[in-house]
Amino acid sequence: MSTSASVLAPAKINLFLRVLHKRLDGYHELDTLFQAVALYDRVTVEISGTGVELEVSGFDPGPDRENLALLAAQRLIALAGINIGVKIYLKKQIPVGSGLGGGSSNAAAVLRALSVLHEGLAGEDRLRAIGTELGADVAFFLGESALARGTGRGENLQPMPALPIANLVVVSPPVHSSTAEAYKALDRPSDEGRTWEPKSLEVLKNWSEVEACARNDFQDSITKQYPHVARCLDMLTATGASLVMLSGSGSSSFGFFPSGVRATAVADELGSQFGWKCLATSTLDMLPVPELSA
Repeated sequence: MSTSASVLAPAKINLFLRVLHKRLDGYHELDTLFQAVALYDRVTVEISGTGVELEVSGFDPGPDRENLALLAAQRLIALAGINIGVKIYLKKQIPVGSGLGGGSSNAAAVLRALSVLHEGLAGEDRLRAIGTELGADVAFFLGESALARGTGRGENLQPMPALPIANLVVVSPPVHSSTAEAYKALDRPSDEGRTWEPKSLEVLKNWSEVEACARNDFQDSITKQYPHVARCLDMLTATGASLVMLSGSGSSSFGFFPSGVRATAVADELGSQFGWKCLATSTLDMLPVPELSA
């Protein structure tokens, strides 16, 4: 039996993000379109020893006690009632506090790896329940589709057919954007947009149709709060990028380009000019699967 599994944990962008009415449970109703992109953390999970241990390299994700990958393993083992030890090796490449979903993707990667390493740990329903408990974006990364519409808190997913792979640049300024603070800073009543419904969403066939319904309700307030974010959006627009938007509640922004060569050139130019993390990448048409090792 394999004792370890490695998973590429991709980032995501939000091709639209609407914040609708506030619910009775205190959360806001959301309507968003998730798209996975080829920017990865690597998560390796090993069944070994006792307890749950976490080792991190790359970007500092903060205290272990708040790390979603660690919490995911602890919660899954507790619910299954199985006494096993788990070691998690996390190589962080996705900037933290960037709106790219790195923490949620790490949690999903741990859950998926453990589910293939130990058959007694979890079925799909248990994984999704834990994922929803840890964060609304985790459910997206537990799926198979690289493009999905999320409603509710974002956890109610409608998988959608993949769009043609497209090239983009993701710019992450030295700003950590708090999701909780982003909700507080929204510049409009929380029930605005309650009846919003993008046209032809069920049959999105190309990126022009995506651009027609693209919008992020956090963008105006985040750019006012963080001048670096406003500058990211402006400089991407100045390079001729299309579909320039904030991802999630920030702080990363993205823009699309007609070729990988152009995206790479823009990322190199902006990175050299501003000293910020600027990455040329592409959209994904499917989510990575765990790779087992002996």
